[in-house]
Amino acid sequence: MNKILEFEGLDAALYPCVGPLVMNPAVLKQNYNFPFRTTQAFRWFVAVDDDEVVVGFIPVERRRSGWIINNYYIKERDNTVLVALLQRIIDVASEEKHTLVSISFLEDRDVFREQGFEEVNVWKRYVKMIKNR
Repeated sequence: MNKILEFEGLDAALYPCVGPLVMNPAVLKQNYNFPFRTTQAFRWFVAVDDDEVVVGFIPVERRRSGWIINNYYIKERDNTVLVALLQRIIDVASEEKHTLVSISFLEDRDVFREQGFEEVNVWKRYVKMIKNR
């Protein structure tokens, strides 16, 4: 992974960047067939490799109560990409003094724990976690 790009939820540059992925059946399958959505309330964090190919993304919904991670894609479930994206999101949320909550895939719970998230609720496929300050 080379860098992390940031886009507002309705930024025209977001669509060519992630559009082919959010419509890809394999990506949707990794997301348990839930569609990705965006509005002006979202900020997207997108990881790209040296060839500018997207290797992961996390859309974050910004609400008054805090920021929420709910649905994300990491190519080949590469934990180094997930960690880099989470660290960037944590930094930005902290700078802007926002609470950070995640609805994470159960299989990623350890990665989120290592980044300072604590479990709040566990379901069959997901775990709700909150970032400690």
